[in-house]
Amino acid sequence: MKNFQNFTPEKYAASDFQKVSDGIYKTKSPYGSGDIFVTSLTFEMEPERYGEEDASPRNLTQVPIEGILDEFNLFVSDFYEQLNESSETVCYQEFGSFSLEDIEKLRTLVGKRFYAVPYTDEDGEEYYNMVIE
Repeated sequence: MKNFQNFTPEKYAASDFQKVSDGIYKTKSPYGSGDIFVTSLTFEMEPERYGEEDASPRNLTQVPIEGILDEFNLFVSDFYEQLNESSETVCYQEFGSFSLEDIEKLRTLVGKRFYAVPYTDEDGEEYYNMVIE
């Protein structure tokens, strides 16, 4: 995944969303009581990278997306299906967290690349490490 950029959807102008800082909003949790923090990013998948071989805006592959979710303790809060369906290369995704700090850390990816590098352990099991550059 490369070319991470901020994305501000129209829905963030609604009264349901309170701007916390640049690109970060607070809204009601869809999972019960309380609030969550959300941010939306655009990025491009890299089909030549491990785990992104068949990736496109219509097919966000599991490996790098799970890597982001695990690395930054997040969940996907909106898939922007219409935008992804009509885009050839740019992917749109909203990420959410109960922690403002986790969303702030995620936003450090803006302008960077995030990808998986596979390795095999001594038992022959394949795993991957996530790399940020």
